[in-house]
Amino acid sequence: MTTKKQLDFLAERRKRGEDKEPCLVLDLDLFRENYNEFRKEIPDSKIYYAVKSCPEHEVLKLLTELGSYFDTASTYEIDMVLAAGCPVERISYGNPIKKEKDIKYAFEKGIKLYAVDCFAEVEKIARVAPGSAVFCRVIFNCVGAEWPLSRKFGCEPTMAVEVLDLAKKRGLITSGVSFHPGSQQTLLNQWDHALELVANIFKMCEERDIKMDLINMGGGFPTRYLKDVPSLGEYGQAIRDAVKKHFGDRKLETFIEPGRGMSGKCGVIESEVVLISQRSIEDKTRWVYLDIGKFGGLAETMDESIRYKITTPHDGTEMSDCIIAGPTCDSADILYEKKMYPLPIALQIGDKVLIEGTGAYTVTYSGIGFNGFPPLKCFVV
Repeated sequence: MTTKKQLDFLAERRKRGEDKEPCLVLDLDLFRENYNEFRKEIPDSKIYYAVKSCPEHEVLKLLTELGSYFDTASTYEIDMVLAAGCPVERISYGNPIKKEKDIKYAFEKGIKLYAVDCFAEVEKIARVAPGSAVFCRVIFNCVGAEWPLSRKFGCEPTMAVEVLDLAKKRGLITSGVSFHPGSQQTLLNQWDHALELVANIFKMCEERDIKMDLINMGGGFPTRYLKDVPSLGEYGQAIRDAVKKHFGDRKLETFIEPGRGMSGKCGVIESEVVLISQRSIEDKTRWVYLDIGKFGGLAETMDESIRYKITTPHDGTEMSDCIIAGPTCDSADILYEKKMYPLPIALQIGDKVLIEGTGAYTVTYSGIGFNGFPPLKCFVV
């Protein structure tokens, strides 16, 4: 998964003695390949890149040049995308939890498409972004996702109809409905279940003369970590089949919002082994401490949801299970313990290891200053 460009960059960095802290290295060529693959395999849907997954300027600039649209979650992300040269009409404000002053700011910048999932959010948009278009996010169960997103966002289908009805009454454009199948979604049939739910909402809205033509299908497209996942072509076919099944030949506008699926495989983190120890004389279990942990960018190891591939200089030699932890003084900073991680017995303190598939949600999750550690450095090659 790690490219020659990334390996060469890391080798030069070590030669210069600049490898005192862990770093993330992104390969822009992989972003280009991924974007083109999404365009090929899911050609009927607009690509709204989820900026939160990896908001590096060079990445946003490249995707802008390739024609991508952007899903933003804050005014800060809006400014990042605009600074990369993206036309404002290719930006949506997809976070359903927004300050009224931030909606006003976005509207004044020219953004006209917003997510909602409750009555209060509709009222805010109607007050400060009159005439804008909204789509209502609906709750979805996210079964099959390694990083579910079903608890905090969305409303029940019957409430979605009422939210959209209020939007219409407040003079907003009722564009449609959105759902998210959950990040790192590995079950292809989840899009069929979600689109069946959306079709029912469309039907209930039509009975109230609420006109809609947009379905925002969110992200969920996975990165390959330790386990195989379906190909993007299989996801594309599943989506086409589900749209045809539930909407027939109806003219629709569909979005996808890839984040992890676009950026995940594009990055690799180089980390150093700080300590290898055990907790008692009797228990020989190795504890391997790295110079990066949950607070340094690997927050998605929470509950051991995302299991990254780790490569070492000793791969191919005898392995044994170990517990992997980060360097901070917080006992929550343990990456893998419930299901221990096999690493070479020959692994030594000071060895450099590569944590692969870390292009998504690492820099953006990296803490600033906990225990004095600096935020994760990011380089683009």
